[in-house]
Amino acid sequence: QVQLVESGGGLVQPGGSLRLSCATSRIIFSIYDMGWYRQAPGTQRELVATVTNGGSTNYADSVKDRFTISRDNAKNTVYLQMNSLKSEDTAVYYCNAKLPNKNYWGKGTLVTVSL
Repeated sequence: QVQLVESGGGLVQPGGSLRLSCATSRIIFSIYDMGWYRQAPGTQRELVATVTNGGSTNYADSVKDRFTISRDNAKNTVYLQMNSLKSEDTAVYYCNAKLPNKNYWGKGTLVTVSL
C-alpha cells in the first residue's frame, strides 16, 4: 500500500522556521511529481509548492522567497523548508505524489504559527 507520511509540523512563533518532511513508500519516488498543499480551517486546500521529477519547482505567490521545496530521491522524501512564518501560514500541510494517472495524498501535519 502506498504511504506518504508527513512530519515536522508544530507550533512556531511568527518569524520562525519549520522543516516539513514527507517520507514515501511503495512508489517509484523518482518518477513522481511531488507537492505540498495546505488547508486552513474553513478554506479549500491550496497549492503551496511543487517539484517535478526533473527538479523544476513552482511556488504559490504567498510563499515565494520564504519557502523552499526539495526532494531527495535516494531517501524517497520531499521536504518543505518554511522560513519567516506568518500567522496566515497556519494550516494542515499535505504531501502529494502525482503521475498523469495516479494521485496520492498523505494525512497531513499541522503547522500553527502563533505567539
